Amino acid sequence: MPSTSVANQSKWNGNVEIYPNSDDDVGNYIARAALAKTAFVLEDAKAATTEEHELTLAEAFKHHKKAIFWAAVLSLTIVMEGYDNILISSFYGYPSFQRKYGEPVGDGSYQLSGKWQSALGAASSVGTIFGVFANGFLIERFGHRMVIMASLVVMSAFIFIPFFAPSVGILVFGQVMCGLPWGIFATMGPTYSSEVCPMALRGHLTAYVNMCWAIGQFIAAGVLQGLVDNTTEWSYRVPFAVQWAWPIPLFILTFLAPNSPWWLVRKGDHEGAEKSLKRLASKAVHHRIPNQVALMIHTNALEQAQHQSKSNDEKGWRGYLQCFKGTNLRRTEIACMAIAGQVASGSTLMYSPSYFFSNAGLSADNVYKLNLGVTGISFTGCVVSWFLLPNFGRRTIYVTGYTILSIFLLLTAILATPNQSDGLQWTQAVFTIIWVGTYASTIGPLGFTILSEISATRLRAQTVAIGRNAYNLISLISQVIEPYMINPTEGNLKGKTAYIWFGTAFPTLLWCYFRLPETKGRTYEELDILFERRIGARKFSSTEVELEHVEVDLPGTKE
Repeated sequence: MPSTSVANQSKWNGNVEIYPNSDDDVGNYIARAALAKTAFVLEDAKAATTEEHELTLAEAFKHHKKAIFWAAVLSLTIVMEGYDNILISSFYGYPSFQRKYGEPVGDGSYQLSGKWQSALGAASSVGTIFGVFANGFLIERFGHRMVIMASLVVMSAFIFIPFFAPSVGILVFGQVMCGLPWGIFATMGPTYSSEVCPMALRGHLTAYVNMCWAIGQFIAAGVLQGLVDNTTEWSYRVPFAVQWAWPIPLFILTFLAPNSPWWLVRKGDHEGAEKSLKRLASKAVHHRIPNQVALMIHTNALEQAQHQSKSNDEKGWRGYLQCFKGTNLRRTEIACMAIAGQVASGSTLMYSPSYFFSNAGLSADNVYKLNLGVTGISFTGCVVSWFLLPNFGRRTIYVTGYTILSIFLLLTAILATPNQSDGLQWTQAVFTIIWVGTYASTIGPLGFTILSEISATRLRAQTVAIGRNAYNLISLISQVIEPYMINPTEGNLKGKTAYIWFGTAFPTLLWCYFRLPETKGRTYEELDILFERRIGARKFSSTEVELEHVEVDLPGTKE
């Protein structure tokens, strides 16, 4: 950048002094913008865009280790949601849990009724829906760190309810209350990761969110397997108590984490954004930070200009309303479908193998070994997705994965139709493992990546919240109807339930082909321009984009 005649702005307060040959930093950039209006903003934003495109994956890992660390740490809060997600559904086939909360079925065994299974399955989703919407308000007001820390405190208190629940009704209430902070965690990880990582790492760290789910599910499966022979009440209380292990260390780490630089830019704290970026990158690339801040400021200004919004138009309910106006409506549709498509793919059935296969006739020991294997494969699939992301587009991975999932749903349903034998049961088990592996390496992680990337930066918290609640609402419906379809005292469809889920998966696959755009290798400003031009989904990857001139209102720039 030019340094022969630059300006320095002390403390970003609008007091501009001109002097030659000073070190170029963000303060100098702002003061130069004060002299040259928006010319330098566009120039430096273009330079940052070029740097983003030229940054290789190896260089990103080398120079942005701290960004990787902090994104990974704050996303670990999702482990708790993943843990409980599989915990409750796995309890349905757990002997001691059935005796405590179930009813006798006549042969000396106990069964939790379909009504209470539906209530338990839906309870956390109800709480999560409210938590997700609340987060859309809280992030923009208080920032990621403060909201996470407060939620961890609340979470620690709410765990007492399911731990001591004397009845299934109290257990349902406890799940609703725990769902409130889970909703906040569910949207916090992808939004924070998408805002602290460079473009080369964006897909990996947002996809890592799905791995956190898998980690939680793997821990839950291991805990359940270790307690399956325990016939006391501690066999189901201990799994609840394990959740107290996470809040304290996560609270400390979150307190030490940097704020999102994008959030700071939206708040007008450009100096704070500079400091945050310096904490997220190695000193070797600190000279690029002025350009990065310029790109953030220019993107923010472009989005305001595109939607003719004022600085407070994205706050409160106004932000949610903005998501359904103009080109934001299309982006909201994509966010909702990409993440809700995870449920439409049949995950409610395939990610509850314990109850599914216990009703299919497998022994309790084999069921929980299978459950542990499924969650292990889910974890491995997330790692596989990291190798797919640099080599294939988001759209390609998602559509291919959805095609494979639809095929294996249909095959599972066909095998479940005739009278069952050991061979058919184990073949269905193998298909389930293949399905989970495919899901975990394709639409599982990519759903979070697309959800995090697709929105305008000024509406990211609200768009992610709407998308995640689309997922929650569909998940809520699936958790209500799935027990009735599979329960031996209700629909007793067993594996034939896969026919139902194929009926939702195939139309979603068609939507993906015609409506899902490619976001790989695009900066957030480039995506803004592509959506503003209304480029078709299948033409996103091939369309050339040039950054546009836009008026930028900065401290010290007004005459």
